[in-house]
Amino acid sequence: MRHFIRFTAVGVIATAVHYLVLIAGVEWGRWPAFIASGFGAVVGAQVAYAGNRWFTFAHTGSVTASWPRFQATALAGALLGMAIVALGVRLGVHYVLAQVVATLTSLVLTFAINRRWTFAA
Repeated sequence: MRHFIRFTAVGVIATAVHYLVLIAGVEWGRWPAFIASGFGAVVGAQVAYAGNRWFTFAHTGSVTASWPRFQATALAGALLGMAIVALGVRLGVHYVLAQVVATLTSLVLTFAINRRWTFAA
């Protein structure tokens, strides 16, 4: 449970970065919401990797092993999120609300993958 709480705390910070990029991309850059969601996910993933490596899992293994695994997991979560945002917007849901649904959907999935595979002892 301690790992999940730490994972969630790191996720809050990474998600804030993700949402800032998402909103800036849509509102200032006039990007399609699903593209801004994907770009935000990439930026947020870098914040999440650092926090999860050192704070959540106190991983001391090789960065060259854990970083590509984390990126693959983040990519899967980003693609899922982009699909949810695209569908939500198509159905008339505000893009931020669609992103909230996407974030909650991928939280448990990415935690399980990162705990068992990315940062495994």
